[in-house]
Amino acid sequence: MLNQTVIEEIKTRNNIEDVISSYVRLSRAGKDLKGLCPFHSEKTPSFHVHPAEGYFHCFGCGAGGDVITFVMRAENLAYPEALEYLAKRAGINLPLDYKDGRKGEVDRSTVTAMNKEAARYFHACLMDEKTPAGLEYLQKKRGFSTALIRRFGLGYAPGGWGLCNHLKAKGYSYEQMMAANLVLKSTKRENSYYDVFRDRVMVPIFDPAGNVVAFGGRLLGDGQPKYLNSSETAAFRKSKTLFALNFAKDYCAERMILCEGYMDAMALHGAGFPSAVATLGTAITSEHARVMSRYTKSVVICYDTDEAGQKAADKAFRVLSEVGLEARILRVEGAKDPDEFIKKSGAPAFARLIDKSKSRFEFKLEKIFSKYDVATVDGKIKALDEISALIAEFPSSVERELYIAAVSKKLEVAQKALTEDVERILRKNRSRQKRAYSEEILRKTEGYADRVNPQVMGNVASARAEEAILGILLLREDVAQRALKEGLLYPELFVTDFNKRVFSRIAELTAEGQTPDTGLLGAYFTPEEMGRIVEMRLARSTLTDNGYAVLTTCVDRLKNGEKKSENSPEDIRAIIEKKRKGR
Repeated sequence: MLNQTVIEEIKTRNNIEDVISSYVRLSRAGKDLKGLCPFHSEKTPSFHVHPAEGYFHCFGCGAGGDVITFVMRAENLAYPEALEYLAKRAGINLPLDYKDGRKGEVDRSTVTAMNKEAARYFHACLMDEKTPAGLEYLQKKRGFSTALIRRFGLGYAPGGWGLCNHLKAKGYSYEQMMAANLVLKSTKRENSYYDVFRDRVMVPIFDPAGNVVAFGGRLLGDGQPKYLNSSETAAFRKSKTLFALNFAKDYCAERMILCEGYMDAMALHGAGFPSAVATLGTAITSEHARVMSRYTKSVVICYDTDEAGQKAADKAFRVLSEVGLEARILRVEGAKDPDEFIKKSGAPAFARLIDKSKSRFEFKLEKIFSKYDVATVDGKIKALDEISALIAEFPSSVERELYIAAVSKKLEVAQKALTEDVERILRKNRSRQKRAYSEEILRKTEGYADRVNPQVMGNVASARAEEAILGILLLREDVAQRALKEGLLYPELFVTDFNKRVFSRIAELTAEGQTPDTGLLGAYFTPEEMGRIVEMRLARSTLTDNGYAVLTTCVDRLKNGEKKSENSPEDIRAIIEKKRKGR
């Protein structure tokens, strides 16, 4: 554990506004800044940065913390790796033993170092004349050039236990290899381990900084699965990793091409389209979309032409639009995928296809018209029902007006009538959203669906008193020191385990003469838990009195277990109204 002076130096030299601005487009809101949250999808900004206090908080999803916590969440790093990341960014040299307290853990840096060694081994096997199967597949069947193979560091995993023995010789333990998902323990033979990837063409998966975080393997022989990706590790999260982003990030400022798989993405790079990326064996997620939004303004969806591919494209449209990205779809004709099209028609023809890519509205409208015979009254009515629902999905009133005008003209219906149908659907959707939001507020108020502190349910009054106490301790160091010195507070006083853990850590740090701020607490709590801790502090910071007398009142309330009715209609209306105003 680094001392507080070093942590404060790291935070001071990594201004929270500068760091977060590289991920989120922020605008000034008084003394603070706000923007769309990078950790959940939203259309109205609820993500706030408080530069003076050095922390951020999202009123929508509850994310919060300091610059260290932000980097942990944004880059999927553990606390020590986040410190290392920020120290490197600021040019600070950390002591070599700063991670000694976590010696038993296999951290991100160990996993990426192992993966790098594994990638070198796989590439050597690919180029070895004794194992020609991998190179033959890549060059003859996929048409990959030697330059492309080297650029992506492709490799081959032969059968047997080659990688296991190679990494053992390099000094890695079987436990470390298992943590990196490179080997598995045999269930048939005691103390026996075997390679996860065997008889597969190997594709290293890099993060944007160029670290090998995982692997994808394409089976050459018979069997299943044909494609096998690494399981999640300390270095790899499938839901936010994009293949080839390490190359594409330098070419995609205006437009990024999204492919279904890494073979398609590499084929496009080889054909002269370096802005191509791909998801990894999973449908696109909101996290993927938020990552893309850091690097580009527009995404061209380039999926297979089969039914599954088109269904996935429809989801991609929705997910990408939620983070503010312009999305278009490329329709490949006369071929099952981009690779086959380029081989048949050439790269210039594919470039023309990109320029002719369709918007989501055009894509969906085309599908609706292919589904119904709009020359008949019945077909026209059914088509208009679906079109009205489609137009209502677009948040921009200008977009809706333009689409209504275009459809009215095409189907020869009154623009006013179509507008009324769309408005009716919009009112229905808003009513449903309002009801769902109110129900969610009530669940949260009573402690339901609280993943950070599930014991709130059934202990609502006590938990709220605990949160008030912790908020004061985090805000007022002098009050915290006095309360602990006089024995006013002790762990057994707390009813919920999470709040008890927070108090115990605050008490320990205070006893050591350190200020229990978010920089130090981040070493002991997850980013999700840090969001709750920041909420406690924020709730008290909006109040004028956080002195010792107020703390004593909260302690008395906790000791006496005072209950109050929290489900009366008046309370419910007040809670909902308060939440709506703070939204």
